[in-house]
Amino acid sequence: MPTPLVDWLRAQDDDTLARLLALRPDLGVPPPADLTVLATRAAIRASVHRACDELDTVTLAVLEALAVADADTAPVPRAEIARLLGPDVPAAVLTDALDALRARALAWGADAELSVVAGVRDVVPRHPGGLGRPSSGPAGSSALPELLAGVDDEERRVLDALAAGPPIGRSRATGDTPVGRLLARGLLLRVDPETVELPRQVGLALRGDRPLGTVATTPPDIGARDRGVAVVDGTAAGAALGVLRQVELLLALWGRTPPPVLRSGGLGVRELRRAAREMDVDEPTAALLVEVLLAADLVGATDGVPAEFVPTTAADVWLAGGPEVRWSLLARTWLALPRLPGLVGRKDDAGRPINALADAVRRPLAPRDRRRVLAGLAELPPGTAPASPAALADLLAWRAPRRGGRLRDEVVGWTVTEGTVLGVVALDALSTPGRAVLQDPDRIVAALRATLPEPVDHVLLQADLTAVAPGPLEPELARELDLVAEVESAGGATVYRFTEATVRRALDAGRSAADLHELLRRRSATPVPQGLTYLVDDVARRHGRLRGGAAAAFLRSDDEVLISEVLAHPDTGGLELRRIAPTVVVSPLPLVELLDGLRAAGFTPAAEDTGGAVLDLAARGRRTTPARRSPERGRPPQPDPAQLSALVARMRAGDALTGVRRGTTNGRSSTLDTLRRAAQERLTVWLGFVDGHGVAGERVLEPLSVGGGVVEGRDRGDGGLHRVPLHRITSIALVED
Repeated sequence: MPTPLVDWLRAQDDDTLARLLALRPDLGVPPPADLTVLATRAAIRASVHRACDELDTVTLAVLEALAVADADTAPVPRAEIARLLGPDVPAAVLTDALDALRARALAWGADAELSVVAGVRDVVPRHPGGLGRPSSGPAGSSALPELLAGVDDEERRVLDALAAGPPIGRSRATGDTPVGRLLARGLLLRVDPETVELPRQVGLALRGDRPLGTVATTPPDIGARDRGVAVVDGTAAGAALGVLRQVELLLALWGRTPPPVLRSGGLGVRELRRAAREMDVDEPTAALLVEVLLAADLVGATDGVPAEFVPTTAADVWLAGGPEVRWSLLARTWLALPRLPGLVGRKDDAGRPINALADAVRRPLAPRDRRRVLAGLAELPPGTAPASPAALADLLAWRAPRRGGRLRDEVVGWTVTEGTVLGVVALDALSTPGRAVLQDPDRIVAALRATLPEPVDHVLLQADLTAVAPGPLEPELARELDLVAEVESAGGATVYRFTEATVRRALDAGRSAADLHELLRRRSATPVPQGLTYLVDDVARRHGRLRGGAAAAFLRSDDEVLISEVLAHPDTGGLELRRIAPTVVVSPLPLVELLDGLRAAGFTPAAEDTGGAVLDLAARGRRTTPARRSPERGRPPQPDPAQLSALVARMRAGDALTGVRRGTTNGRSSTLDTLRRAAQERLTVWLGFVDGHGVAGERVLEPLSVGGGVVEGRDRGDGGLHRVPLHRITSIALVED
């Protein structure tokens, strides 16, 4: 008599049951009332599918062999499974695979009588092992060797083709044909007028000592290559600084000219290309960055009509942080991103292109798969990379052939590429900061800080009006250079270029020519080129000769001739200027529009406040309110051992009930007697009751005291102390341990 799964579970210790719930957490939601419920859930098709997604190639092959042996209908011995797998599977490998199946309650029983849950049939291929159904005719008798010995060459070719799998072939042939003769002798079975099937016994006989073919018992070689920790971390640090600069450029661009949200959702193709040009990256990289920015709440969609993608106020806080803190947010957001940016630009099921930020990019399991790829890299020593992303994909495919779906191998390549953009991965190896992102988020900032070169407090000025920063700059120096120059190229060494427009921008922000000369003299490790000195002096000499203020707006200048020149200029007619004094004119236009119009006409005015000080009117960019998305978990939640132990105890208590829903006692006097006896003798009782809302419930208690219309006792499941009013108890029964 085969042992049912529920009886086998009852015979296991609590640690084994707790491990089962940890390996298959869906079995514990909601908490099973007893082990019968647990056994029933363990055989459900959807749960079996989820459990098999975690199995490696060898374990799935053993599961398929159990299905070929019909272990779901009757127990089979281990020796039969070993025979089906062939000599390539060592005994120790088979033992490990069977232990893995037992630990997940996909298989149970001793080696002499192994069984599997019925749901396995829905997991293995339609024809397990590439074999057909067993035959009860001549093919299933002792005459099979003699029948096979009598086939001719044409018949043998038909049999060999079907034996290689699948065992189904299409043929209408009858009579004196190879197929017809095989049908007549029972070596083929007719499924329908157009289909024949090779019986399982024939397929097994033709395959020899490897009935299920060759089983890959060892993982493929990943071809590890030592890149060097210093090289990997240095490359990653450069990528991290580069991506921070790219994000700053994108935030500035979208602050000035926000892109519209498509009516179908997402970002338009032209807007993505524009963002890529601004950041000087390719479109896949631009798609990755905009996806990360939206998920990190640094960018959000406005509520207006039409809606636009605009930086949020959180972006200002982010921009004010140090590079380590800013990079940490981007890296953590990417790891938990429930989307696949690699899908952007592909076609959806309807043949339409997939846009960045569109709903079609959403994949809830993306964080799990991304973490799995990085975990594969983390298994290698620091500074070591696989031979290629494809080699890593082969290894992960061997470990979990059923995971990842049709995009499984592509996700590996996308993860490595995206991680390289962000600096989590460098030269196909996991960087030290990337290892912290994966394993210890609290150490991310410290890990990147140790990787980045020390901030430098100087630049190298060159005669071509450029400055080279030989490393990351101190924050104060970086802010000043961003004001007086523009980045020409970023990376390990950043090149800044000085132009008339950038110098004027610094002067507009309130810097004087003397301030700029002092900055360049003090912060340059090389002599200040004469051309740069002339550029600053020339712009400063013309800057601010016109002074604009808010009246609606006014212009003033100590030079009456300049005021006359402004009034006479053909491009200033639209500014509606009116002279009210030899050195003062006014305009009804806002000050910003007035200054922009004068600059377009070739003048270089400066804004001033009511005290005459230079007023910075530079645009700060638009902002919107953050969406306040719920934070993503850094890693998948792990079952709590204490909770698992309590759940096992609760199932044990429920399983120990005797007389439940039959033979229970009712009536106040019998209930009191039973409770008092249980409290005195330290017995356990099952209580059926109705709560204050009229909802029926049940509880297994060890009564400690009975009195005052209440029974107080300790719950066998959660170990907590509970009080149940006597008048709410509907039934009671003693529980046998």
